[in-house]
Amino acid sequence: MRRGAALSADRHKRETRAAWLFLAPDAVGLLVFVAIPMVFALALSLFDVDGFGNYRWVGLDNFHRMLSDPMLGRAIWVTVKYVVLFVPLSFAFGLGLALLVWNTFPGVGVVRTLLFLPNALSLVVIGLLWQFLLVDKQGVLTKMGRPFGLGDVSFLGDPKWALPTYVLISVWYSMGYQMLLFLAGLNDINGEHLDAARVDGAGGWQRFRHVIWPLLGPTSFFVLITSLVASVTGLQAFDLVFVLTKGGPDNQTSTVVFYIYQQAFSFGHFGYAAAITVILVLFLVIVTAALFKVTGGGRLHAR
Repeated sequence: MRRGAALSADRHKRETRAAWLFLAPDAVGLLVFVAIPMVFALALSLFDVDGFGNYRWVGLDNFHRMLSDPMLGRAIWVTVKYVVLFVPLSFAFGLGLALLVWNTFPGVGVVRTLLFLPNALSLVVIGLLWQFLLVDKQGVLTKMGRPFGLGDVSFLGDPKWALPTYVLISVWYSMGYQMLLFLAGLNDINGEHLDAARVDGAGGWQRFRHVIWPLLGPTSFFVLITSLVASVTGLQAFDLVFVLTKGGPDNQTSTVVFYIYQQAFSFGHFGYAAAITVILVLFLVIVTAALFKVTGGGRLHAR
């Protein structure tokens, strides 16, 4: 018994060492590219820094400034509208596409590849492509919209259309990636559960509601969290805005991330930009923790 316990303990130690070795690259990456920059941003937020590298201690002044900055308030409102539109739409389209290509049929691999293809391209390329398609009066989609009274609409230059257009382009770009995530979750579902539901007389909607949807809980939670973070802080929240509209027209597409970029690299207010970043990351941490609490760690349907 003692020999067996010793062998078991030795095996456990080897497995633990192997696990830490596999985790080491990610841990180093998080330390170098996330933890250290965040500590630096927190320190930078306490200084007034100009473009010439001059530092002046200001304490919490940068954080106080946010309370009276109307342009920051506007950027927050734009970001909220974007998140409220983007997250559910991309979630719904990703899940819908996954259900459509879940079962095999001739050419299903080609269809999946085409649906995922936009996500494999650079966001700058995506932005330039849609800028070409939507250019006022000359774009391909603009011309196609003439029979429907949309020929004279400036999709990227009209304050009423710019944000919805940006949202739809973002959804088109991201839904293929979310489709793959949902496909992975669907393929993990034990077919016996669906067979049992069919035997019990459950229709397609009933099987989805009572079997598929509950079992997709962890996948749904992961997609929800990643799309939330991507829409608030990811490249998607900056690159497309920078290429398509530069935050215009009339700041209608100026998100918080784009506003941080402007403060740092257009106006040279690096300390103020760092302070906004700190608050933004803190907000995301609180929201993510709240979602974990409400959903029981991602078990969306098991509470």
